[in-house]
Amino acid sequence: MAIDSGGIDRRDFALGCIAVLTAACGRVPAGNAKTRSGLWSQFRERFILPAGRVIDNGNGNISHSESQGYGMLLATFNADRETFDSLARWTAETLLRHDVALHAWKYDPREANPVPDPNNATDGDILIAWALARAASQWNLPDYARRSQEIRKAIRSRLVVNHAGSAVLLPGLEGFAMDGRVIVNPSYYIWSALDAFAALDGQTVWGPVIDDGVKLLTAARFGPLSLPVDWFEIDTAGKIAPARDKPPRFGFDAIRVPLYAAAGRRLSVAQPVVAWWKSLAGSGKPIPAWIDVQTSETAPFALSAGGMAVVGRAMGTAQPDSLSDDYYAAILQLLAHDLR
Repeated sequence: MAIDSGGIDRRDFALGCIAVLTAACGRVPAGNAKTRSGLWSQFRERFILPAGRVIDNGNGNISHSESQGYGMLLATFNADRETFDSLARWTAETLLRHDVALHAWKYDPREANPVPDPNNATDGDILIAWALARAASQWNLPDYARRSQEIRKAIRSRLVVNHAGSAVLLPGLEGFAMDGRVIVNPSYYIWSALDAFAALDGQTVWGPVIDDGVKLLTAARFGPLSLPVDWFEIDTAGKIAPARDKPPRFGFDAIRVPLYAAAGRRLSVAQPVVAWWKSLAGSGKPIPAWIDVQTSETAPFALSAGGMAVVGRAMGTAQPDSLSDDYYAAILQLLAHDLR
Protein backbone atom coordinates (compact mmCIF):
# COMPACT_ATOMS: atom_id res chain seq x y z
CA MET A 1 0.00 0.00 0.00
CA ALA A 2 1.40 3.40 -0.90
CA ILE A 3 1.84 5.73 2.04
CA ASP A 4 -1.24 7.91 2.32
CA SER A 5 -1.39 10.35 5.20
CA GLY A 6 0.98 8.20 7.18
CA GLY A 7 0.20 5.11 5.13
CA ILE A 8 -3.53 4.99 5.77
CA ASP A 9 -6.29 3.92 3.42
CA ARG A 10 -9.11 6.34 4.21
CA ARG A 11 -11.92 4.38 2.53
CA ASP A 12 -12.93 2.76 5.80
CA PHE A 13 -13.03 6.17 7.46
CA ALA A 14 -15.37 7.55 4.84
CA LEU A 15 -17.76 4.63 4.71
CA GLY A 16 -17.90 4.21 8.45
CA CYS A 17 -18.43 7.83 9.44
CA ILE A 18 -21.10 9.31 7.23
CA ALA A 19 -23.07 10.49 10.22
CA VAL A 20 -21.68 8.57 13.16
CA LEU A 21 -21.80 10.81 16.21
CA THR A 22 -21.71 9.70 19.83
CA ALA A 23 -22.76 11.03 23.19
CA ALA A 24 -20.28 11.94 25.87
CA CYS A 25 -18.43 9.01 27.41
CA GLY A 26 -18.81 7.93 30.98
CA ARG A 27 -15.60 6.92 32.75
CA VAL A 28 -12.57 9.09 32.05
CA PRO A 29 -9.18 7.46 32.62
CA ALA A 30 -6.52 8.94 34.84
CA GLY A 31 -4.84 12.05 33.48
CA ASN A 32 -4.42 15.73 34.19
CA ALA A 33 -6.03 17.10 31.03
CA LYS A 34 -7.67 20.49 31.33
CA THR A 35 -9.94 21.04 28.39
CA ARG A 36 -12.44 23.59 27.19
CA SER A 37 -14.72 20.66 26.36
CA GLY A 38 -14.90 16.94 26.94
CA LEU A 39 -13.48 16.09 23.52
CA TRP A 40 -9.94 15.32 24.65
CA SER A 41 -10.98 13.10 27.54
CA GLN A 42 -13.33 11.23 25.21
CA PHE A 43 -10.60 10.82 22.61
CA ARG A 44 -8.16 9.62 25.25
CA GLU A 45 -10.54 6.94 26.47
CA ARG A 46 -11.55 5.70 23.03
CA PHE A 47 -8.30 5.77 21.11
CA ILE A 48 -5.28 5.74 23.47
CA LEU A 49 -4.20 2.49 25.07
CA PRO A 50 -2.57 2.55 28.54
CA ALA A 51 0.83 1.78 27.01
CA GLY A 52 0.68 5.03 25.03
CA ARG A 53 -0.42 3.72 21.64
CA VAL A 54 -3.04 5.58 19.60
CA ILE A 55 -5.22 3.13 17.69
CA ASP A 56 -6.70 3.76 14.26
CA ASN A 57 -9.91 1.77 14.54
CA GLY A 58 -10.79 2.46 10.90
CA ASN A 59 -7.75 0.44 9.82
CA GLY A 60 -7.66 -2.66 12.00
CA ASN A 61 -6.47 -0.90 15.18
CA ILE A 62 -3.03 -0.23 13.75
CA SER A 63 -0.95 2.71 14.95
CA HIS A 64 1.30 4.99 12.96
CA SER A 65 3.61 7.92 13.37
CA GLU A 66 0.77 10.24 12.34
CA SER A 67 -1.55 9.01 15.09
CA GLN A 68 1.20 9.20 17.70
CA GLY A 69 2.14 12.70 16.59
CA TYR A 70 -1.44 13.90 16.68
CA GLY A 71 -1.94 12.36 20.11
CA MET A 72 1.23 13.98 21.47
CA LEU A 73 0.30 17.35 20.00
CA LEU A 74 -3.22 17.24 21.41
CA ALA A 75 -1.86 16.27 24.82
CA THR A 76 0.18 19.49 24.83
CA PHE A 77 -2.85 21.52 23.78
CA ASN A 78 -4.73 20.04 26.72
CA ALA A 79 -1.89 20.28 29.28
CA ASP A 80 -1.93 16.51 29.78
CA ARG A 81 1.65 15.62 30.58
CA GLU A 82 0.87 12.11 31.86
CA THR A 83 -0.63 11.10 28.55
CA PHE A 84 2.07 12.92 26.61
CA ASP A 85 4.84 11.06 28.42
CA SER A 86 3.28 7.67 27.70
CA LEU A 87 2.77 8.54 24.03
CA ALA A 88 6.31 9.89 23.63
CA ARG A 89 7.81 6.83 25.32
CA TRP A 90 5.91 4.29 23.20
CA THR A 91 6.67 6.23 20.02
CA ALA A 92 10.42 6.36 20.67
CA GLU A 93 10.67 2.76 21.84
CA THR A 94 8.57 1.29 19.02
CA LEU A 95 8.81 3.48 15.91
CA LEU A 96 12.06 5.43 16.10
CA ARG A 97 14.59 4.21 13.54
CA HIS A 98 18.12 3.33 14.60
CA ASP A 99 19.87 4.90 11.60
CA VAL A 100 18.20 8.31 11.45
CA ALA A 101 16.00 10.36 13.80
CA LEU A 102 12.80 9.55 11.91
CA HIS A 103 10.00 7.11 12.67
CA ALA A 104 8.65 4.07 10.87
CA TRP A 105 5.20 4.96 9.69
CA LYS A 106 3.19 1.90 10.71
CA TYR A 107 2.70 -0.47 13.65
CA ASP A 108 0.37 -3.42 13.06
CA PRO A 109 -0.26 -5.61 16.13
CA ARG A 110 -1.68 -8.36 13.92
CA GLU A 111 1.69 -9.04 12.28
CA ALA A 112 4.53 -11.20 13.63
CA ASN A 113 6.78 -8.24 12.89
CA PRO A 114 4.53 -5.31 13.80
CA VAL A 115 6.89 -2.75 12.21
CA PRO A 116 7.69 -4.36 8.85
CA ASP A 117 8.38 -1.19 6.85
CA PRO A 118 11.07 1.24 8.07
CA ASN A 119 9.98 3.98 5.68
CA ASN A 120 8.72 7.11 7.38
CA ALA A 121 5.76 9.41 6.80
CA THR A 122 6.93 13.01 6.91
CA ASP A 123 3.77 14.44 8.45
CA GLY A 124 4.14 12.03 11.36
CA ASP A 125 7.70 13.17 11.97
CA ILE A 126 6.70 16.83 11.72
CA LEU A 127 3.93 16.32 14.25
CA ILE A 128 6.18 14.41 16.66
CA ALA A 129 8.95 17.00 16.45
CA TRP A 130 6.51 19.86 16.98
CA ALA A 131 4.81 18.14 19.91
CA LEU A 132 8.17 17.40 21.57
CA ALA A 133 9.23 21.03 21.18
CA ARG A 134 5.95 22.22 22.69
CA ALA A 135 6.30 19.79 25.59
CA ALA A 136 9.89 20.87 26.21
CA SER A 137 8.81 24.49 26.50
CA GLN A 138 5.58 23.81 28.37
CA TRP A 139 7.09 21.58 31.04
CA ASN A 140 10.76 22.65 30.94
CA LEU A 141 12.08 19.28 29.74
CA PRO A 142 15.45 19.53 27.95
CA ASP A 143 15.41 15.91 26.77
CA TYR A 144 12.28 16.52 24.74
CA ALA A 145 13.91 19.63 23.26
CA ARG A 146 16.94 17.58 22.21
CA ARG A 147 14.79 14.88 20.64
CA SER A 148 12.76 17.44 18.73
CA GLN A 149 15.92 19.09 17.43
CA GLU A 150 17.28 15.77 16.17
CA ILE A 151 14.05 15.02 14.30
CA ARG A 152 13.87 18.52 12.82
CA LYS A 153 17.44 18.19 11.60
CA ALA A 154 16.66 14.84 9.96
CA ILE A 155 13.54 16.23 8.29
CA ARG A 156 15.41 19.20 6.90
CA SER A 157 18.44 17.22 5.70
CA ARG A 158 16.75 14.06 4.45
CA LEU A 159 13.21 15.01 3.44
CA VAL A 160 13.64 18.36 1.71
CA VAL A 161 14.96 18.27 -1.85
CA ASN A 162 15.66 20.98 -4.39
CA HIS A 163 13.59 20.17 -7.46
CA ALA A 164 12.85 22.39 -10.45
CA GLY A 165 13.91 25.47 -8.52
CA SER A 166 11.89 24.79 -5.38
CA ALA A 167 12.58 23.37 -1.93
CA VAL A 168 10.12 20.46 -1.86
CA LEU A 169 9.00 18.47 1.16
CA LEU A 170 9.03 14.76 0.34
CA PRO A 171 6.27 12.61 1.89
CA GLY A 172 8.86 9.99 2.95
CA LEU A 173 12.42 8.81 2.56
CA GLU A 174 11.65 6.21 -0.09
CA GLY A 175 9.30 6.09 -3.07
CA PHE A 176 8.55 9.73 -3.82
CA ALA A 177 11.32 10.83 -6.18
CA MET A 178 11.44 8.80 -9.41
CA ASP A 179 11.78 9.19 -13.17
CA GLY A 180 12.63 12.85 -12.84
CA ARG A 181 9.46 13.66 -10.95
CA VAL A 182 8.72 14.29 -7.29
CA ILE A 183 5.48 13.32 -5.55
CA VAL A 184 4.01 15.72 -2.99
CA ASN A 185 1.23 15.39 -0.44
CA PRO A 186 0.00 18.94 0.22
CA SER A 187 -1.53 17.96 3.54
CA TYR A 188 1.95 17.30 4.90
CA TYR A 189 2.61 21.06 4.94
CA ILE A 190 1.58 21.74 8.53
CA TRP A 191 2.16 25.50 8.57
CA SER A 192 1.91 26.02 12.32
CA ALA A 193 4.57 23.37 12.88
CA LEU A 194 6.87 24.73 10.17
CA ASP A 195 6.53 28.23 11.62
CA ALA A 196 7.47 26.84 15.03
CA PHE A 197 10.51 25.14 13.48
CA ALA A 198 11.56 28.43 11.89
CA ALA A 199 11.30 30.17 15.25
CA LEU A 200 13.51 27.49 16.80
CA ASP A 201 16.06 26.95 14.03
CA GLY A 202 15.95 30.17 12.05
CA GLN A 203 14.29 31.44 8.88
CA THR A 204 17.34 30.58 6.81
CA VAL A 205 16.76 26.91 7.64
CA TRP A 206 13.00 26.66 7.17
CA GLY A 207 12.14 29.80 5.20
CA PRO A 208 12.69 28.20 1.77
CA VAL A 209 10.54 25.19 2.70
CA ILE A 210 7.74 27.46 3.90
CA ASP A 211 7.89 30.04 1.12
CA ASP A 212 8.26 27.53 -1.71
CA GLY A 213 5.59 25.34 -0.11
CA VAL A 214 3.07 28.19 -0.21
CA LYS A 215 3.90 28.79 -3.87
CA LEU A 216 3.57 25.11 -4.74
CA LEU A 217 0.26 24.65 -2.95
CA THR A 218 -1.10 27.83 -4.48
CA ALA A 219 -0.15 26.56 -7.94
CA ALA A 220 -1.35 22.99 -7.33
CA ARG A 221 -5.04 23.62 -8.01
CA PHE A 222 -6.87 21.62 -10.60
CA GLY A 223 -10.09 21.31 -12.55
CA PRO A 224 -12.95 23.76 -12.96
CA LEU A 225 -13.11 24.41 -9.20
CA SER A 226 -9.33 24.92 -8.80
CA LEU A 227 -9.14 22.48 -5.91
CA PRO A 228 -6.10 20.78 -4.38
CA VAL A 229 -5.69 17.02 -4.64
CA ASP A 230 -4.49 14.42 -2.17
CA TRP A 231 -1.28 13.88 -4.16
CA PHE A 232 0.39 15.85 -6.95
CA GLU A 233 3.65 15.56 -8.84
CA ILE A 234 6.24 17.98 -10.18
CA ASP A 235 8.25 17.13 -13.29
CA THR A 236 11.78 18.25 -14.14
CA ALA A 237 10.51 21.45 -15.77
CA GLY A 238 8.44 22.34 -12.71
CA LYS A 239 5.09 21.41 -14.26
CA ILE A 240 2.56 20.42 -11.61
CA ALA A 241 -0.16 17.81 -12.19
CA PRO A 242 -2.21 15.34 -10.13
CA ALA A 243 -0.07 12.32 -9.31
CA ARG A 244 -0.53 9.87 -12.16
CA ASP A 245 -0.88 6.78 -9.95
CA LYS A 246 -3.43 8.28 -7.52
CA PRO A 247 -7.09 9.22 -7.95
CA PRO A 248 -7.20 12.96 -8.77
CA ARG A 249 -9.37 13.77 -5.78
CA PHE A 250 -9.80 16.46 -3.23
CA GLY A 251 -10.35 13.85 -0.58
CA PHE A 252 -9.41 12.44 2.78
CA ASP A 253 -5.84 13.76 2.81
CA ALA A 254 -6.46 17.12 1.16
CA ILE A 255 -9.27 17.92 3.62
CA ARG A 256 -6.43 18.95 5.93
CA VAL A 257 -5.13 21.59 3.49
CA PRO A 258 -7.78 24.19 4.45
CA LEU A 259 -7.51 23.17 8.11
CA TYR A 260 -3.76 23.77 8.26
CA ALA A 261 -4.13 26.92 6.17
CA ALA A 262 -6.70 28.36 8.56
CA ALA A 263 -4.61 27.48 11.62
CA GLY A 264 -1.38 28.73 10.01
CA ARG A 265 -2.88 31.94 8.61
CA ARG A 266 -2.25 31.02 4.97
CA LEU A 267 -5.84 31.67 3.98
CA SER A 268 -5.01 32.13 0.30
CA VAL A 269 -3.99 28.47 0.14
CA ALA A 270 -7.51 27.42 1.17
CA GLN A 271 -9.51 30.05 -0.72
CA PRO A 272 -10.79 27.84 -3.59
CA VAL A 273 -11.89 25.12 -1.18
CA VAL A 274 -13.76 27.57 1.03
CA ALA A 275 -15.42 29.12 -2.05
CA TRP A 276 -16.63 25.67 -3.16
CA TRP A 277 -17.96 24.83 0.30
CA LYS A 278 -19.76 28.16 0.48
CA SER A 279 -21.40 27.53 -2.89
CA LEU A 280 -22.68 24.17 -1.66
CA ALA A 281 -23.92 25.67 1.59
CA GLY A 282 -25.75 28.35 -0.36
CA SER A 283 -27.47 25.75 -2.52
CA GLY A 284 -28.42 23.57 0.42
CA LYS A 285 -26.48 20.61 -0.98
CA PRO A 286 -24.50 18.29 1.33
CA ILE A 287 -20.74 18.44 1.07
CA PRO A 288 -19.41 15.20 -0.44
CA ALA A 289 -16.55 13.31 1.20
CA TRP A 290 -14.48 13.71 -1.97
CA ILE A 291 -14.63 15.14 -5.47
CA ASP A 292 -12.69 14.15 -8.58
CA VAL A 293 -11.18 17.46 -9.65
CA GLN A 294 -11.06 16.44 -13.31
CA THR A 295 -14.47 14.82 -13.85
CA SER A 296 -16.37 16.50 -10.97
CA GLU A 297 -17.60 13.07 -9.86
CA THR A 298 -18.38 13.18 -6.14
CA ALA A 299 -18.52 10.59 -3.38
CA PRO A 300 -21.95 9.02 -2.85
CA PHE A 301 -21.72 9.92 0.84
CA ALA A 302 -21.26 13.14 2.77
CA LEU A 303 -18.38 14.36 4.88
CA SER A 304 -17.92 12.83 8.31
CA ALA A 305 -18.23 14.79 11.53
CA GLY A 306 -14.47 15.36 11.28
CA GLY A 307 -14.76 16.78 7.79
CA MET A 308 -17.61 19.01 8.87
CA ALA A 309 -15.49 20.25 11.76
CA VAL A 310 -12.86 21.32 9.24
CA VAL A 311 -15.55 23.08 7.20
CA GLY A 312 -16.70 24.87 10.33
CA ARG A 313 -13.18 25.95 11.23
CA ALA A 314 -12.36 27.19 7.72
CA MET A 315 -15.68 29.00 7.25
CA GLY A 316 -16.19 30.23 10.79
CA THR A 317 -19.39 28.24 11.22
CA ALA A 318 -20.57 25.76 13.85
CA GLN A 319 -18.70 22.48 14.35
CA PRO A 320 -20.22 19.15 15.44
CA ASP A 321 -20.45 18.86 19.22
CA SER A 322 -20.18 15.09 19.66
CA LEU A 323 -16.97 13.19 19.05
CA SER A 324 -16.96 10.67 16.21
CA ASP A 325 -16.36 6.98 16.87
CA ASP A 326 -13.76 6.91 14.07
CA TYR A 327 -10.12 7.76 14.84
CA TYR A 328 -9.45 10.00 11.84
CA ALA A 329 -12.75 11.86 12.02
CA ALA A 330 -12.19 12.42 15.75
CA ILE A 331 -8.68 13.74 15.08
CA LEU A 332 -10.04 16.24 12.58
CA GLN A 333 -12.60 17.39 15.12
CA LEU A 334 -10.00 17.94 17.81
CA LEU A 335 -7.62 19.71 15.44
CA ALA A 336 -10.40 21.95 14.17
CA HIS A 337 -11.17 22.77 17.79
CA ASP A 338 -7.64 23.40 19.09
CA LEU A 339 -5.07 23.86 16.32
CA ARG A 340 -3.43 27.28 16.12
